[in-house]
Amino acid sequence: MQSVLITAYKNIQHLEEIIDFFDDNFNIYIHIDKKSVIPSGAIDELYKKGNVKYISRKYKINWGGLNHLLAILDITRQAFDNNENQYFHLITGHDYPIKPKEEFDIFYQKNKGLNFMEYHQLPYEPWPEQGMDRLSRYNMYDLIDGRSGKNEILLKRFSKLQKLLGIKRSFRKDFPQQHGGSTYWSLSRESIGYTFSYLKENPWFLKRFKYTFCAEEIFFQTILMNSPLKDKIINNNMRFIVWENRNGNFPANLDLTDYNNIQNTEALFARKFEYPTSGQLLSLIKKDLQQKTQ
Repeated sequence: MQSVLITAYKNIQHLEEIIDFFDDNFNIYIHIDKKSVIPSGAIDELYKKGNVKYISRKYKINWGGLNHLLAILDITRQAFDNNENQYFHLITGHDYPIKPKEEFDIFYQKNKGLNFMEYHQLPYEPWPEQGMDRLSRYNMYDLIDGRSGKNEILLKRFSKLQKLLGIKRSFRKDFPQQHGGSTYWSLSRESIGYTFSYLKENPWFLKRFKYTFCAEEIFFQTILMNSPLKDKIINNNMRFIVWENRNGNFPANLDLTDYNNIQNTEALFARKFEYPTSGQLLSLIKKDLQQKTQ
């Protein structure tokens, strides 16, 4: 059995479309941002779908804050506690599968024991300040919504001030070599189990991620790339993402110009889909998937 873990915060209709794509051979676990305003009765309607096993609204999530990682850990733990779940796909409510369900089964059978997660050892040159400012400074994104203009400026100035004053958060001597990469992954039960065992034995590790910027882009990579399972990790998260500023977002909100590339990718999921920008593209993808399953 495969499980799909979804963090969402808006557009319940699209979330329903993701759920409806998967049948009862997939268990679905969802966290919806506590801040989000959703239609009355929407969660009850989602639970009526047989493959939805858990919906949480435990955390208020600001972009860049620790609560996104905590929400991911919440739904991942719920999925892991169900022994029938052997493979775990982490996505968001802005994703959509781009391969037929049958290909998910083929992928799982072909790659049993393997994990698909993007990773880079830190410091990593393409990231601002090579990614080390994420861990070495106090990033207050859980307290302040950094996606609003004034707040974004305030947070950046606070980070620069720490740099000027020489403020640098320390690491324990036994803190493992840091790695980072995209948040979204497809992991085996063995890897999820190792992650939770590591946290149980080292509770300080999660605590150290408080005030870390986008902790979810470092947390799993650091644990697993320092584990006995590192040779079972493929540096490819099987997600189609366009890392450019387009259609008002970075990464890009996908549109019709991405159709051919999506047709030719080996990825299992694509993101980000945003209405109305991605509406025509999604219609084509759904039509293609329907034809492939007939």
